[in-house]
Amino acid sequence: MSTEVTYFLNAVAVGLGATLFMDLWALLMKHAFSIPSSNYCLVGRWICHMPQGTFIHPSIANASQKRFECTVGWITHYVVGAAYALVLVAMVSSHWLAQPTLLPALLFGIGSVLVPYLVMQPSFGLGIAASKAPNPMRVRLRSLMAHTAFGIGLYLSAVGMSYLSPVHAS
Repeated sequence: MSTEVTYFLNAVAVGLGATLFMDLWALLMKHAFSIPSSNYCLVGRWICHMPQGTFIHPSIANASQKRFECTVGWITHYVVGAAYALVLVAMVSSHWLAQPTLLPALLFGIGSVLVPYLVMQPSFGLGIAASKAPNPMRVRLRSLMAHTAFGIGLYLSAVGMSYLSPVHAS
């Protein structure tokens, strides 16, 4: 297998692992502190409305339900996590996969919160950075916590992958 394919597959695995870590963190927060988890069915609903040309909703919760929206939402969640890891590796170089460090992963995870703040929340009818939500600061902090967990997950997954599938950056 070529080195490029190995890097690609390892980065995808790191992204999937980081997304799983983020989801496990959300479960811990839900059970330990009664902090509700993100509803990825709403992500699926948003995606499923796009073929009809609807990208922005006054309220995604009140938008018509779509068949398979939960499945689409969860698949999208993991595909985005894998794509984010590919972007991280492209930004910091493939050397990072062989010798992962926490800082780039953590900064990338934290920085990735801009996507929900500037794209998803406005598209869901919540305004920029959830400014129209009943408690905007709570929504912002939950998003920031989730994306910070994702950044930590990127690092931990990369460390695990470096042991399971060593890639030697040239």
